Amino acid sequence: MSENGMFESARRDPAKKAKSSADRTQLQTVLLRFSRHRPAMISLFVLVLIVLFAFIGPFFWMWDHTVYREIPSNQPPSGTHPLGTSAAGHDVLGQLMRGAQQTLKVAFTVSLVSTAVGSLWGATAGYYGGRVDAFMMRIVDIFLIVPLLVAAAAIAGNSGAGTNWTAIALIIAIFAWASIARVVRGVVLSLREQEFVEAARASGASAPWIILRHLLPNAAGPIIVAATLLVAVAILAEAGMSFLGLGIQLPDISLGQMIGSARTAVSTRPWLFYPPGVLLVLICLTINFIGDGLRDALDPRQSMVRR
Repeated sequence: MSENGMFESARRDPAKKAKSSADRTQLQTVLLRFSRHRPAMISLFVLVLIVLFAFIGPFFWMWDHTVYREIPSNQPPSGTHPLGTSAAGHDVLGQLMRGAQQTLKVAFTVSLVSTAVGSLWGATAGYYGGRVDAFMMRIVDIFLIVPLLVAAAAIAGNSGAGTNWTAIALIIAIFAWASIARVVRGVVLSLREQEFVEAARASGASAPWIILRHLLPNAAGPIIVAATLLVAVAILAEAGMSFLGLGIQLPDISLGQMIGSARTAVSTRPWLFYPPGVLLVLICLTINFIGDGLRDALDPRQSMVRR
């Protein structure tokens, strides 16, 4: 290649690069940013494996979380029972699958319910402003002041509803939505004076339509990040409740209940304590790394994809 040709190619390459970047949709740009966040991608892969282990694994394992008379109690890990057995005759691996399944059900349900309620509440407060905003956010402050674990444990203990994962999820969601509401309200306050909102008002659109059609979609980035991180918060809250005996109760099981039941056997029967403990920490770490990756990918101030 001649020297002139090399210079001409060098001049054309930046233009091609700029054109390819401009041709990307917003979703493609977000996905590309997220895919280049290595900790988040590794965490997503690990989380998918954990979900498959919890929900698909029981179909391929011969023992579930119930008691079997033919299972010897307090047996260390072996070929038949890779994670050992409990004092009551449970296969620990079967318990671990069921416990992870119930814990993830609680976490994802809390995240979905809290995000839906908190997003609508925060968007409404931010859009109307004034006295409506002040009144609605004082209610949010009340829920934020009360410690999540203490409040959820008190309700579960007094109501006796903490026997199944659905009740536990709803109890945690009662208090978890407030953090989402505060995030969404802050975003909507900065969006409500934008030109597209003014145009919607001028065209005669109603307040609910503007909130649902214009404001919430434009606040999707912070909402997604907050909802992802709320999964880890819900996991720890459920684990704390079950550890205290106020969460999911036997004959069902969760990771928190497994840890609480084995807390006195850490040194004598470690196979009962460490598998659920390690899995619980691993889930929370993966969720947090995924949340960090989503935050970086959805940050509108990043105009260039990281290399």
